Amino acid sequence: MAGPQQAPHLHLAELTASQFLDVWRHFDADGNGYIEGKELENFFQELESARKGAGVDSKKDNLGDKMKEFMHKYDKNADGKIEMAELAQILPTEENFLLCFRQHVGSSSEFMEAWRRYDTDRSGYIEANELKGFLSDLLKKANRPYDEPKLQEYTQTILRMFDMNGDGKLGLSEMSR
Repeated sequence: MAGPQQAPHLHLAELTASQFLDVWRHFDADGNGYIEGKELENFFQELESARKGAGVDSKKDNLGDKMKEFMHKYDKNADGKIEMAELAQILPTEENFLLCFRQHVGSSSEFMEAWRRYDTDRSGYIEANELKGFLSDLLKKANRPYDEPKLQEYTQTILRMFDMNGDGKLGLSEMSR
């Protein structure tokens, strides 16, 4: 956990996709896909510290009240946890490509359709070049401008997020996460 002398993980400036993933992984310490419990407390304390450092502060003094207000605003499904999509709404990201990615493959039938379309060699895996094609199409569909370096960054970020065994490709079970 960052101490007072260290730079906080949460900066109130636009985050790249890679920086967003770093923040997510820092706070989702157990890797279960949620920021909850002690992770949520740590997240909120660092967020408040960053807000104070930036001169942005709420009128409430009680941390518990601030946290309740925060969760009411951002915990859209009211499950007491912050999911990746909810965090993407909280933190200013340069492109909300993660939300775009999740919305595009929202249902399981859409997911399987996308899987079959982009697993062009029918290997049962989405390799980096196939993932890059998927992300390119996704960004075009969402009318989001991008260049080759940005597309490469997004591809690598998605691989870092979901390639659990580090083989450089996504299996069906990894993608379904």
